[in-house]
Amino acid sequence: MSYDQLVKSLTPEKVLQTWPEITPLKKISGVPTSASSDSSNGSDAVFAGHDEEQIRLMDELCIVLDYDDTPLGAGTKKLCHLMDNINQGLLHRAFSVFLFNEEGKLLLQQRADEKITFPAMWTNTCCSHPLCVAGELGISAGGDCKTLDNAVAGAKIAAQRKLEHELGIPAEDAPIEDFQFLTRIHYKSASGDEKSKWGEHEIDYILILKTKNPKIEANYNEVKDYKYVSAEELHEMFNDESLVFTPWFKLICSTLLFTWWKNLDNLDSFKDDHIHRMLYD
Repeated sequence: MSYDQLVKSLTPEKVLQTWPEITPLKKISGVPTSASSDSSNGSDAVFAGHDEEQIRLMDELCIVLDYDDTPLGAGTKKLCHLMDNINQGLLHRAFSVFLFNEEGKLLLQQRADEKITFPAMWTNTCCSHPLCVAGELGISAGGDCKTLDNAVAGAKIAAQRKLEHELGIPAEDAPIEDFQFLTRIHYKSASGDEKSKWGEHEIDYILILKTKNPKIEANYNEVKDYKYVSAEELHEMFNDESLVFTPWFKLICSTLLFTWWKNLDNLDSFKDDHIHRMLYD
C-alpha cells in the first residue's frame, strides 16, 4: 500500500481510535489554543536539548484532518509532528504565506536554530498552522467548518497572527482582505534525514500577500534571518550548496511558484479548489 493509499484509508473513526489524544471536533467548544500537558516542562525525552519556548509551542492544538481536508478534531503540535504518527498517516492543516513587496520581490525567512522542526532552513515568508479554534476554523460567526470558503477564512486569520508572531508584521500591514488564496498542496517530509523524530504531513493552504514594504521586527526565537529576493536571486540561492531549504518550499518552487510570480497581477486565473497531492514514497 502506498502512503497516499494509507492516508486515504483512514476513516474518521480509525483516526480517533488510533490517536485517542485527539479531541473530536464535536466535543470542541471554545477550545483553548493549547493543551494541558507536560510538554511545557520539557520532561518528555523527545524534547531533550530543545529550546523551552519552542517546547511550549508544541502544546498548541492543530486541526487534524482526513484525506479530503475535513476537520476531525484537535491534536497537539507535538502529536502531529512526530514521525511515528506521520508514518501511520496522521494529517493536519497548515498554511504558507508568500509576501511580495511593491517591487515584486518575495520575502523569505530563515528559520531559527531553536526551531524543533526544520531549523536554520530557508523558506517562504511564513509557514505555520491554523489552531483548532472557531476563528481559525473559519466559523467565528457560525457555519460549517467543512466548507472550503470557511477553511480559507480561518487560514487567513491564522496567517495574520503568525506574521506578527514570527516577523513582527503588524495587522495593519497585512490586512485579512489582502490575502489571496490560490490552492492547497498535500505533502509529507521528515525534518532532516529519514531517521528524524520530527516531520510534517500537511494540507497546506497557499496564501499570496501583495503589500508595500511592511514593518518587520523579527522574533529571533522563530526567525534567524530574512530578506527580499527577486526570482533570479532565488534561483541563485538554490544553486548555493551551502543553503538548505524547507521541503514544502522546494516543492512549491519546483512546481508552481515561478509561474505565479510572473503573473502577480493575474493570480485569479491560477486559483483552484483542488488539493495538489505531492506525496512521494
